[in-house]
Amino acid sequence: MRYLLGIDAGTSAIKAALFDADGHEVSAASQPSAVSAPQPGWSEADMDDIWAQVCATIRAACDKAGITGEQIAGVGITANMVGVWPIDASGRPTRRAILWNDGRTQAMLDQREAESPGFMHSIFELTGAVMQSGCTLPVTRWLMTHEPDVLARTSTILCCKDWLRFRLTGALATDTTEASVMPGDIRARTYSARAFELLHVASVREKFPPVLPSEAIAGAAVTPEAAAQTGLLAGTPVVVGAGDVPASTLGAGAYAAGTACIVLGTTCLSGIVMDEPSWTPPDVGLQFVQAGGTWLRMMANIAGTTNLDWIIDTCFAAEQAQRGAGIYAWLEGIAAEIPPGSLGLTYLPYLSDVGIIAPVVAPHARAGFAGLSPAHTRAHLLRAVLEGVALAIRDCYAAMGAPELTQVVLVGGGANSPVWCQIIADVLGAEIQVPQGSEFGAKGAALLAGVGCGWYASPADAARRTTHITRTYVPGGAQRGVYDAVYDRYAMHRNAMLSLT
Repeated sequence: MRYLLGIDAGTSAIKAALFDADGHEVSAASQPSAVSAPQPGWSEADMDDIWAQVCATIRAACDKAGITGEQIAGVGITANMVGVWPIDASGRPTRRAILWNDGRTQAMLDQREAESPGFMHSIFELTGAVMQSGCTLPVTRWLMTHEPDVLARTSTILCCKDWLRFRLTGALATDTTEASVMPGDIRARTYSARAFELLHVASVREKFPPVLPSEAIAGAAVTPEAAAQTGLLAGTPVVVGAGDVPASTLGAGAYAAGTACIVLGTTCLSGIVMDEPSWTPPDVGLQFVQAGGTWLRMMANIAGTTNLDWIIDTCFAAEQAQRGAGIYAWLEGIAAEIPPGSLGLTYLPYLSDVGIIAPVVAPHARAGFAGLSPAHTRAHLLRAVLEGVALAIRDCYAAMGAPELTQVVLVGGGANSPVWCQIIADVLGAEIQVPQGSEFGAKGAALLAGVGCGWYASPADAARRTTHITRTYVPGGAQRGVYDAVYDRYAMHRNAMLSLT
């Protein structure tokens, strides 16, 4: 048999997974990403370390399945988006990569908005998305100001997946999903000359690689050097790939206009697939180009499963040390015993150094509990955290003016929790559908490789043929009324917190 390999270099983990032609996950391997914070609010990665981790996970996934490189028909790559991954003319990094969640440019952006009111809105008009501080063009501007020697030595500015593809193939390119959010032109699905001008980086435009479709191969194949490092067969075709959000939604089967999809991972993204780009509501949220010709309008709570990690580390560290991976099943039982509403306790899940970009843009917004009383235990805190993320999802869909939801596809690490899935169904009043599999970013990347290799006619065809819903969660009628009241309470506390930022 022949297989497709998907690589997913996430912010918190590096993953590699193998898939058959029906989209079934044959094997997967992962390890934590080597990410550091050299200063408060900064987020960086050693580019060679990330490549080494990718090589190790590829080998591990193949060994786990008993598959050799000769059995892999094509390779697709996805990764955390934007940021700056700079290389010199010889292909060596000129500094550590600066990641999407890096906050070092925020003061610069605030100053630009103060000096030129409407600056951020001008960016939104191009992209239909709020520009984050870790986007490629503002970070490039930061380098021009603070590290001009680094930028002078930089020949090409890449994003994470493009760096990994370069190491695999020696080919330099990016794809439409990355180019349109650097920020770029969401309509044209490519770079924006206007955005380069607005960020004062037009002078280094030649440092950016050509833009190709996500499913394009364009002659790129695994080099002998990369084959020796990864165990892949030299000459194996490698597609350009896509950013992690578009890849994950494709892997989840969210390809048709009107489909609602939640990616509950490190970041919690709530979106709807559209056949045209959207600018409603203005100046809030995100928008992505999807492979195959659609767009994805999304609202993001920057902290998703990060909230669960925090409550485990803070309140259940001893049990985690004792139970290991079994901690999650144990916590499920504890959370299930607490009634909806967590006895009046409300949690705002804004656990990020860069604040929020939905339902409003508030860089200084932070997480917190409201309504804490002596009656509350750590179990109530846990339940409130799960409910808080679900309520933030509802908040995001409300901000989009989304029609009443009936079905929503849910993927990401949070989808592994039946209790969390049911809470989300009850809070939204919509059926939650969880597709088969676990590595949807890697699957989306692999499907793009399948399109490039001729296995599927298009990305939509690939998603249609390989999506298998295995679990559904139906909202409880009685719970909807309870959560309507809980949501009103959540919105009150959200407004009170935002008024202080």
